[in-house]
Amino acid sequence: MQDFINEMDGVFPSVCSLDCPDQCGLLVHKKDGKIVKIDGDPAHPVTKGNICNKVRHMTERIYDEKRLQYPLKRVGKKGEGKFERISWEEAIETIHLRWVELIEKEGPEAILPYSFYGNMGKLNSEGLDRRFFHRLGTSRLARTICNSAGSTGYRYTMGGGFGTDPEETIDTKLFIFWGVNAVSTNMHQVALAQKARKNGAKIVVIDVHKNQTGRLADWFIPILPGTDSALALGLMHILFAENMVDESFLETYTVGSEELREHVKQYDPRTVSEICGVPVEDIYKLARMYGATSPSFIRIGNGMQHHDNGGMCIRTVACLPALTGQWSVKGGGAIKSNSSFLDHNSEALERPDLLEKETRIINMNLIGKALLEKENPIRSMFVYNCNPALVTPEVNKVRQGLAREDLFLVVHDLFLTETAMYADLVLPATSSFENEDFYTSYWHHYTQIQKPVIEAYGESKSNTDVFRILANAFGFEEECLYDSDVDLIRQALDYPENPHLDGLNYETLSEKQYVKATRKPLMETKLQTPSGKIELYSETLASVGFSPLPTYTPIVKDNELPFLFIPAPNHNFLNSTFSNNEKHIRLEKVPRLHLNSSDAEKLAIEDGDKVRVSNERGECELVAAVGENVLPGVVVSQGLWADLPGEKYFVNVLTPDREADMGGGATFFSGRVNVEKV
Repeated sequence: MQDFINEMDGVFPSVCSLDCPDQCGLLVHKKDGKIVKIDGDPAHPVTKGNICNKVRHMTERIYDEKRLQYPLKRVGKKGEGKFERISWEEAIETIHLRWVELIEKEGPEAILPYSFYGNMGKLNSEGLDRRFFHRLGTSRLARTICNSAGSTGYRYTMGGGFGTDPEETIDTKLFIFWGVNAVSTNMHQVALAQKARKNGAKIVVIDVHKNQTGRLADWFIPILPGTDSALALGLMHILFAENMVDESFLETYTVGSEELREHVKQYDPRTVSEICGVPVEDIYKLARMYGATSPSFIRIGNGMQHHDNGGMCIRTVACLPALTGQWSVKGGGAIKSNSSFLDHNSEALERPDLLEKETRIINMNLIGKALLEKENPIRSMFVYNCNPALVTPEVNKVRQGLAREDLFLVVHDLFLTETAMYADLVLPATSSFENEDFYTSYWHHYTQIQKPVIEAYGESKSNTDVFRILANAFGFEEECLYDSDVDLIRQALDYPENPHLDGLNYETLSEKQYVKATRKPLMETKLQTPSGKIELYSETLASVGFSPLPTYTPIVKDNELPFLFIPAPNHNFLNSTFSNNEKHIRLEKVPRLHLNSSDAEKLAIEDGDKVRVSNERGECELVAAVGENVLPGVVVSQGLWADLPGEKYFVNVLTPDREADMGGGATFFSGRVNVEKV
């Protein structure tokens, strides 16, 4: 395949690296060796040339004057932002010496790698980093901040990340977007729904906030936060009571339908309405619409799982398509994730066998607590692909921990992030356009490859390069610590255990740019549940202390403050990515707090007023957006805004760091706050 780096001018295939289900195919335009424009690839079978503003303006991020070009050493106080330039040799030597000393005194578990998916490339997010830290014997990180509660809950019902092929939803007649602002976070599913709507499909949106997706719906249903499983159970009650279930499908493909039939009798519409704030008549209307329309499809969003009851909530909603037999209808069913269709050989990539003994695992959502622990403290962190000083719960606690003078902090990133401000060493990272890597969507069914398009920016290095250099500094002799990126891709794709990757290898991917998973209709395969069927009743759930049937449990009421607080994503940032780029800040304008008109009137707050949002964890200040877009008693913010002088925009100072019911997930959306006019 041609060497894109050495081509100074032209248009080159690429793939979006952002943590987004759409994972778009891209075309990168180069002139004089630099990227001058990024377009969507019109030949991509799913994304078809349409891309979001985040990616369209990516060129400004790549060549942002604030982007890091060389390693830095802290010369001021932590958080002060005073650094001086050093060489890579000095940086690596410093890390090596500090860690050798630390390991001798306190053992390797005093060191913690901290990362997530700021770059979704498999090599740069879960490749040589895992191998190196396994070999070193450090503490391990439970990467649970995003989807772990929902993925765990969905797995109890469906056996893994298996759902509808989104390309088939062009035939869908009823779309239910449930807890997902898809216009901002899954735009191509919206495009497919819009095409289907031209052929008579209806779009229903269930959410706590009438956001952009809610505004495009044929019917928007507002719901109280954390009560979605109650609504789903109420729908099941009506589907069974009015004989709108597919008895043949239930008998053939599910376990526990009779137990569920009895169980949901307690979730009558009036009881459910009192729980979730949806009128009784609307619960009947939705159930009958869902029961009578085929194909019907539910896009299950991330929002619901960020509650105390998030895992069970997703598990519950995932049962609905089985009741009406939608899994056997083209364009019917649901998507929470399709990642299991594209599972690669993670053991070959990450090499857990390099870990000589089991080491402690620290939940990334609890990093604030962990950094402040006195017993067996974390003495060093290596942060990459993530910005914990902005994205984690109870961020005041996190920043207090990062500010410890006895914490040796190394950050590898493209920018001097909020976390990097506390670092002892900052290492410049490449962008995805400077790396070779492969990508798997968790929505569509395509694996894609990225060939490097441009030279590394300044002295920046990829994650894989950094961990090869560190392995060499420590004198490690295992050959697998020095595997090339091509070697890593070959090893990851060599995975006969996943029949959906049949025929996929490095050569095929390099030739075609994207390759679709091979698959049969979902119900023609044995699911990866213990029974091989959809488990409406789960013995596995019962064995770990949960109700074996889907159920509703209220979220924790952690204080007596009047408002449930939902810090949702916005349209122009992706978590903290882009929040420091001027173009995207101008597009998003200001951080707002959406509150109901009746609540605003009681508090003498008018649209556009600055308001203080607070609880026992901290406070932030946002601009009031008054209207009917949220229910009374609910407030919603959007976006993680970067440090701006004189502003208090950090919504994660307010969020609880409790774990969700399943998978160690985050509970960002289960906090309570007070609101007052500034």
